[in-house]
Amino acid sequence: MNPSLSSSSSPTSSHSTSAGSWFSGVVRGRSDRAGSVKMRSDSASGGSGEFSGPVVRKNQFRGALFKYGPKPIQVAFKTGDYRQQVIFIGGLTDGFLATEYLEPLAIALDKEKWSLVQLLMSSSYNGYGTSSLKQDAMELDQLISYFINKEDSEGVVLIGHSTGCQDIVHYIRTNAACSRAVRAAILQAPVSDREYRATLPETAAMIDLASTMINEGRRSELMPSEADLAPITAYRYHSLCAYNGDDDMFSSDLTDDQLRLRLGHMSNTPCQVIYSMADEYVPDYVDKKALVQRLCKAMGGAEKVEIEHGNHSLSNRVQEVVAAIIDFIKRDGPKGWDDPWN
Repeated sequence: MNPSLSSSSSPTSSHSTSAGSWFSGVVRGRSDRAGSVKMRSDSASGGSGEFSGPVVRKNQFRGALFKYGPKPIQVAFKTGDYRQQVIFIGGLTDGFLATEYLEPLAIALDKEKWSLVQLLMSSSYNGYGTSSLKQDAMELDQLISYFINKEDSEGVVLIGHSTGCQDIVHYIRTNAACSRAVRAAILQAPVSDREYRATLPETAAMIDLASTMINEGRRSELMPSEADLAPITAYRYHSLCAYNGDDDMFSSDLTDDQLRLRLGHMSNTPCQVIYSMADEYVPDYVDKKALVQRLCKAMGGAEKVEIEHGNHSLSNRVQEVVAAIIDFIKRDGPKGWDDPWN
C-alpha cells in the first residue's frame, strides 16, 4: 500500500544434502531447540559484560549491514547474531525503518534470542512500480539462502506489512527450496490495494489503459506519470489495481472460494493475521471483522489478532503489535511448529 497516494493526486534456490549443518541443525531443533538457539558471538550481549542491545537510541539500530544478492539494492540489516531470524518485508515505498514498531520489536526479539532482519529489494522505496511479486519472491529466497548457507540458520519467521503480505503469500506458493525454512508467517495489515485505489478518481481510466497496453504486448512499458507517484509499468499497475490482478489477494468482494484459491496454500504454514480495525487504507464500506475472519478461514485457520483503533502501520498501537508478535513466536505459533524439513 502506497501511503503517499491520496484522492488529491493522481530464483528458486536448489538445496541438497550437502548443506549438512543446516539440515541437521533444523532436524535437531524440535528436540533441543532451547539448547541450539544460541548466539554465534558475544557481540549482542556485550563481550565486556555490559549489555548492548539492538537499539542505541531513537532511529538508531546496532547490527550488521550485509549484501545477500548480486544487485546493488540487495542489502539487508540484521540486529542480534542468532541462528533464528525474523524477516520484515515492508509495503509499497518502504525500506529500512518502515514502521515504528520495529525498534521495540528488535529489543523484544533479542531477549528471545531471535534476530530481526530488514531487507531492501528491487521493489523497495519507489522501485515497486517496475518490479513484481515474482521478483520479490526470488530475492527473498536469496536472502533466506544466505542465512542457510552463511549463517547456519535454524529457521526464519516472515513478517509482512501491507503489500509485504502479498510477497509472503506469493513466496510460500512458489514452494522454493528455501521456503521450507519458513517456520511461520505473520501478516500485518493485509489490505486490498485494489479496493483502496478504487476510491481514487483516476483509477478506472488507468486500469483501462493498462489493460490495453498489456493486450498490445506492452506490459513492461511505463504508464503516464499521473498513474502513480512512482514510475510504474502497465503490468504492475494492473496487478495492484485490477480485479483478479496478481496482487489482488485480500479484497472483501472476493468469494470464499476465490480467497481459498489465493490463500489456501498458507494452511501448511503457521500463520498469524494482525488486522488494524481503523486502517485508513480500508474503505469505510468494508466490514473489517467479517473480512479478517474470512481471510483467516481461507488460510486454514490462521490466528486472528484485531487491533482496535489501530492505524495501517500501527504507529498508534506499537506495544500491542509487538506483544502479539512475541507471544506468537514464543509459543511456536498457534498449533506448534513442525520440523520445516518434515
